[in-house]
Amino acid sequence: MKDGNEAAARVVDAFKELGIDYLLAGSYSSHYYGIPRATRDADFVAVLSDRISALAGKLGPAFELDPQPSFESVTGTMRDIFMVPSIPFKIEVFHLSDDPHDQSRFERRLKVFDELIDRDVFIPSVEDVVVTKLRWAVRAQRSKDSDDIRDVIAVQGNESLDWGYIHQWTEEHETRDLLDEIRASIPSID
Repeated sequence: MKDGNEAAARVVDAFKELGIDYLLAGSYSSHYYGIPRATRDADFVAVLSDRISALAGKLGPAFELDPQPSFESVTGTMRDIFMVPSIPFKIEVFHLSDDPHDQSRFERRLKVFDELIDRDVFIPSVEDVVVTKLRWAVRAQRSKDSDDIRDVIAVQGNESLDWGYIHQWTEEHETRDLLDEIRASIPSID
């Protein structure tokens, strides 16, 4: 395997072959809507139930499954981690949770062609990328999430986003102040 994009593509193919519903999230989804940046992992959200063993079998020995699923504290979900030591690269598969926004984001996912992995993939809507990245920025205190939000809004433009939907979730998640701060930092282009 030559790079993380190929690893992510193999996971997408495995989900498709196994009939597992998923979305590609994290930096890959913000790349799609914003400005690409280097990453050493790919984040997926999937409806796995008891299918992680089937996924591991389909991916093969190049993907090493951590035998212990873990609880991810920022999202409050379970996740399984596959390491791809030959590149090195990490695949995180978050289990779709009962969280209302997690459910809404999954229902609103879009099928797009992702040039990085050269596949049709399911990704969150641009609004759900903003909402999710805001949660990560506040809870995990990661500046790269704020940078991703700024880039996505700058590239997509204020007019193309459903601000009512975004404001609904940012009020509920108590992330509206950070959103307003980020929006104020984006220079207007006239």
